[in-house]
Amino acid sequence: MSGEYGPIERKNLWAPWRIKYIQGLDKKTDCFLCDYLAAPEKDAENYVLWRTAHGIVVFNRFPYNNGHLLIAPLRHVGDLEQASDAELLGLTKLVRDCQRALRAAIHPHGFNVGMNFGRCAGAGLPEHLHIHVVPRWNGDTNYMHVCSDTDVISQGMDELYAQLVDIGRAQGLPSE
Repeated sequence: MSGEYGPIERKNLWAPWRIKYIQGLDKKTDCFLCDYLAAPEKDAENYVLWRTAHGIVVFNRFPYNNGHLLIAPLRHVGDLEQASDAELLGLTKLVRDCQRALRAAIHPHGFNVGMNFGRCAGAGLPEHLHIHVVPRWNGDTNYMHVCSDTDVISQGMDELYAQLVDIGRAQGLPSE
């Protein structure tokens, strides 16, 4: 291939785990969070970290950064208006508990915590409210994302899952 300033060399960065996400974009599927909630015996397989009276904490299978967690209510509700005060308080406590555990495990310098409502706003699962907790480090935004829309994840989910489960047990997380 040739560009304005000479030949352009194409390189591939393989991310085969993303195919499940890509294949599911156009499909109307059941809610994966509700599937996880209904199968506590598969918590390790589904990367479910904690369950409380009002919420669940799971790893994002398509993370922006290492340790990217999702917090969701037990009820299948799509908007804050549908959540009870008890659910909202419980979810907020889980945000705190996730930050505490992630600080102990991987020592981030900060966090992005956010929610997307509606597919046009970036919600991959607009029918089930969930909160993103994304650990951040100084300088973690690098050329990979800017130049190739690619994120570099520095630790395997299995390893970090085991680490956070142990930290959660040791610290008595989460609390409600």
